[in-house]
Amino acid sequence: MNPVIAAIRKELQENADPVTRESSRRFFKDEIKCYGIKTATVTAIAKKYWKDVKSRNKEEIFSLCEELYRSGCMEESFIVSTWAHALSDRFEPGDLAVFERWIDTWITNWASCDGFCNHAMGDFFMKYPDRIADLKRWAVSPNRWMRRAACVSLIVPAKHGEFLPEVFEIADIVLTDPDDMVQKGYGWMLKEASRKHTGEVFGYVMRNKKVMPRTALRYAIELMPKDLKADAMKKDW
Repeated sequence: MNPVIAAIRKELQENADPVTRESSRRFFKDEIKCYGIKTATVTAIAKKYWKDVKSRNKEEIFSLCEELYRSGCMEESFIVSTWAHALSDRFEPGDLAVFERWIDTWITNWASCDGFCNHAMGDFFMKYPDRIADLKRWAVSPNRWMRRAACVSLIVPAKHGEFLPEVFEIADIVLTDPDDMVQKGYGWMLKEASRKHTGEVFGYVMRNKKVMPRTALRYAIELMPKDLKADAMKKDW
């Protein structure tokens, strides 16, 4: 085991709390493997050891990230998310293949998916917008976390008003997805897009409300004025 990874795991173990572990597990439908550490503490540990690894070449850091992912522990995946975000100024187009493999292979819960995709992947697509087309392929993956990733990778750009056509294209692909994790993911993406494009997102919801799962619809309209919410929630008999 790499000495840095060993030191990280030792510190995580020292901060593990059974009460926090049980509390964390209640947030997930599927069983998760975790130490039981509050997110702020994990982030602090990630930043502490980032100082030790940031001067290494990117491929070596990627290798350390994969070693962390292999444990299957949620907190170790959060460290990957923090480090990947910190690497964003070194991203190159070819890194997308690495990130796709990580999501497809190692992501097994919504927290790890969102933690990685919101920031690291959001950074990547802001830097290389021509690669957003790859998300359409992710959106039809048999892996539910790839499909959610296709949506939540655009959360931060959408919040700032970016990529509205692409947001709608991804939403179209997963519109009737039966998986609630995907429904919540694309509903959240639409909600963030509505901050700057309320009218356009409302129009999208109204055009698709007959087939859009209620879970996705509720997420999408969450930030809208009450009158628009009421119109969107009306059942068309």
